[in-house]
Amino acid sequence: METILKRYLFASDFDQTLTFNDSGYVLSELVGIPTEEFERRAKGMAKLNLVQQGAELAYLLLHDPEFHGRVRKHHLYEVGKRIRLKQNIELLYKVLRDGIDGYNFDFYVLSAAPVEVIKSALEGIVPPDHIFGTEFRYASSGEIESLVRATAGYGKVTVLNELQSDLQVGPDHIIYTGDGSSDVHVMLHVNTREGFTIAVSESRQVAQVAKRTVLSSNALAVFAPILEDIVGWDRLQIRRFFESQGLLIQEWDRVRTDWLTLRPAVAAVEDRPQVVVAQTA
Repeated sequence: METILKRYLFASDFDQTLTFNDSGYVLSELVGIPTEEFERRAKGMAKLNLVQQGAELAYLLLHDPEFHGRVRKHHLYEVGKRIRLKQNIELLYKVLRDGIDGYNFDFYVLSAAPVEVIKSALEGIVPPDHIFGTEFRYASSGEIESLVRATAGYGKVTVLNELQSDLQVGPDHIIYTGDGSSDVHVMLHVNTREGFTIAVSESRQVAQVAKRTVLSSNALAVFAPILEDIVGWDRLQIRRFFESQGLLIQEWDRVRTDWLTLRPAVAAVEDRPQVVVAQTA
């Protein structure tokens, strides 16, 4: 029973959570499509709600002539080799697995990025069976034929529920970390079931939802709030632990951020109070 109570499922997004850049931009550069064009098309789909947040690249690879006509399976593996990873992902995996006495964290990657990209990037770092990304069916030429599964939006929730069932952990023993709007759905799902969520960006959509926000170029930084809020260590213990891993916490600041949108009063409605929208993370 003691072992079961201290087993956790740790799930992480990939693009801009474990990396510095987005796989869609790297792929565009690789096949000769201007990154500005990829951004324009992806943002256009996001505004029209044609696909779930995060699945824009999958849609382009399936239906856009520019991408579908140029991208082959081997290009996705090449993107994984070119993408810039954050520091110490391998150390994060090892520490989560066996770094704390009495605690075990099963590390999985859940991302809307093509699974070939993630597996190629994290080869030798995270086991392939711990990686879930968007899956395609390919022709013998390597051309993309159809979509098997998109791990985006509610698709992440589905995979997370399957992992929870397989690992037999409670919903309050789930930790999820992500960076943007495509992670909001799964974070809300985790939060409502008493799980723990960590944002790794100051994006308003995700920072307002996540229970903690950590900004760092080092992947191991997300372990600090886990040690503090789940394991129950104080900051001195956490600093000593990081030092035991060969890392020094040089700065550790915690701030509160307010976002305000102010609009000038309109003369025609002077009798009405000015609208002020305040959002706090």
